[in-house]
Amino acid sequence: MDLTQAISGMQQAKVMSQIQVAVARKVMDSQKANGAAALKLLEAASNTTSKAGDALVAAATGLGGEIDTYA
Repeated sequence: MDLTQAISGMQQAKVMSQIQVAVARKVMDSQKANGAAALKLLEAASNTTSKAGDALVAAATGLGGEIDTYA
């Protein structure tokens, strides 16, 4: 194997390594975005559940059924 082939092989390995790093970065960015979306979904679900629970408690106890509007 001569020097030209060795240099060519090293350059090819360097380029392939850069491609692999770029692909891994893209995959990790995608996973991060998916995780953020999942967290937003969970937060929205928990907010909706707590608000629905508050409404059910108010309806069951009659809270807010009669409001005194005279000051």
